[in-house]
Amino acid sequence: MYTHAKSFLVLSALFLTACEPTAEVSEQPLRPVRYITVTDDNDARIRSFSGTSRSTQISRLSFKVSGTLVELPIEVGDRLSPGDLVARLDASSMDLEVQQTQASLVQAEANARNSLSNYERVKGLYENNNASRNDLDSARAQSESGNAQVRAAQKSLELARLNRSYTRLTAEQDCTVASVSVDLNENVNPGGEVARVNCGTGLEVELAIPDSLISAITPSLNVGIRFDSIANTTFPGTIREIGIAASSGAPTFPVIVSVDSNNQDLRAGLSADVTFAFPSTQQGDAHIIPLSAITNDGEQTFVFVAVAGGDDQATLSKRSITVGELTDSGIEVLQGLEDGDRVVTAGVSVVRDGQTVLLR
Repeated sequence: MYTHAKSFLVLSALFLTACEPTAEVSEQPLRPVRYITVTDDNDARIRSFSGTSRSTQISRLSFKVSGTLVELPIEVGDRLSPGDLVARLDASSMDLEVQQTQASLVQAEANARNSLSNYERVKGLYENNNASRNDLDSARAQSESGNAQVRAAQKSLELARLNRSYTRLTAEQDCTVASVSVDLNENVNPGGEVARVNCGTGLEVELAIPDSLISAITPSLNVGIRFDSIANTTFPGTIREIGIAASSGAPTFPVIVSVDSNNQDLRAGLSADVTFAFPSTQQGDAHIIPLSAITNDGEQTFVFVAVAGGDDQATLSKRSITVGELTDSGIEVLQGLEDGDRVVTAGVSVVRDGQTVLLR
């Protein structure tokens, strides 16, 4: 009887020990989410467009002569300094041309010396009345012709040497290689793009603006630029150029926005979201948000709003909204949002109400 009671106590202790929660709980990393901050459209209507940053000075490097590419030491992303080699062509034919023109110059100089010597001889004879005036004029003409041939040969040699120098393509200023368009042993033609480089420190973003909004684009508009790789930072921008629509395709207009910042993290090739604060219209206090921010559970339409958090973290709140019309820039929200709300714009299908997230 005592043995059975003891066994029962041991089993009970093991059972209770197994049921106790483990002391170590692995913390799951916070899910990063993208968001936008809505504003009161009674003052302005916010529109956002996507683009990619690029240098304000883009150079398309090319050769001035044709030839076979035998050296290509650059790769995309390389930084170049003035004088750095970009590419080199086979200069064998150019070397032969230089040698040929050098030989022609030597021959022309020899002929010029002979012509001058003959002119001096005939001139002496003429002064002693042993040569006619025609003989003197002919000798002088031959001497002048010889000098002209020397000058022509010198110019030909300069041109041949210049063409040979064109077989080396070098950088003219500090820049970064954005793309390479050729391969080794490839025949290139004059003017054909070899590489594209970004020079200077200025950046810009080119956008495609629909025709319904292009009339509202003015240089005085308030512009903000956000980059996916730089969290929680909005850079100021300036509308630099408003283009015209292409003759075919979708009715969009190219607009170039300069990035007004010298931040060291900025570079060409970054994905950017550019927001414009347009003057308000007669659509009341509706807010415009991306369609990707909205989800529906079959009963209501809602968004996730990041609240009660600091600059980097926030807690998501599922909020019911009333939507209006779908516009070129997003969908109108007639009710449910207030000025300053931070609305999640991506990944709404994998987040939940009350979840703590990392803002991007």
